[in-house]
Amino acid sequence: MEYLDFELPIKELEDQLTKCKLIGEESDVDVTETCQQIESKLEHTRKEIFKNLTAWQRVQLSRHPSRPYTLDFIKALTKGTFMELHGDRTVKDDKAMVGGLGKIGDQSFMFIGQQKGYNTKTRQYRNFGMSNPEGYRKALRLMKMAEKFQIPVVTLIDTPGAYPGLEAEERGQGEAIARNILEMTRLRTPIISIVIGEGASGGAVGIGVGDKVMMLENTWYTVISPESCSSILWRSWEYKEVAAEALKLTAKDMSRQKLIDGIIKEPLGGAHTDREKTYKSVEMAIKKAYKELGELSLDKLVKQRMEKYANMGVFKG
Repeated sequence: MEYLDFELPIKELEDQLTKCKLIGEESDVDVTETCQQIESKLEHTRKEIFKNLTAWQRVQLSRHPSRPYTLDFIKALTKGTFMELHGDRTVKDDKAMVGGLGKIGDQSFMFIGQQKGYNTKTRQYRNFGMSNPEGYRKALRLMKMAEKFQIPVVTLIDTPGAYPGLEAEERGQGEAIARNILEMTRLRTPIISIVIGEGASGGAVGIGVGDKVMMLENTWYTVISPESCSSILWRSWEYKEVAAEALKLTAKDMSRQKLIDGIIKEPLGGAHTDREKTYKSVEMAIKKAYKELGELSLDKLVKQRMEKYANMGVFKG
């Protein structure tokens, strides 16, 4: 298991506990009381660390290499019923954006989300979760298909941003994201959006205009990453922690500003420490949101969605 820098006290205690148990197994010495003391201290330390996480520490947790990604969630939620769909019917199939049909219980959903890789090879294959324009156009194609067949849409957001390369701009990256935002505001089917990892910039908003927008507890959602913000303001990444606090990017910050509709609690230590519990929490959140949205007429659904986003922010006429 990999540990983040602020988790090192936990690692030290876990190592001590392992050694203590090993001594008990390999000798006649009774170390039961000692092991119990270490376990008690470990539990207390874990609670203290995760009770007072900073914004930057939550950013680190959202990027944990063992954290479940979009396809992990989809496979767990749909239990073998997922059928992936490919291509934008214009350029090619963007591997950073995945989507397809699957069932949660007896209800069909159109799942769409950014997918990162698990190692160097798959990260390159998935372009580190950074979609090209054809990825957003594929997402829109699938949303339109869902609308046609009256299937609710679930989007899972986990991206450091849309791909900023020259070829992406040549193929209309800005237009593709803007088109998705426009079309999602008036899509005549329920949309449930969940930030499961990183939610950066227009790359996240391009599939994030939902009737219900939720965030897992240790995720972030903002216009720019803390590192990029730091490099612009201070010409250095050294102030990324300051930037993270100033950006108000955590789930609690977003909820406080009424920019999201709910926070999905994670197991102590992060989603990766108990994947099954995390999947169950997300499944329950989706079912609850769909039940609430399913009670609305399509006209009311679209009107409510448009009003929701029109009322966000402060501006002068």
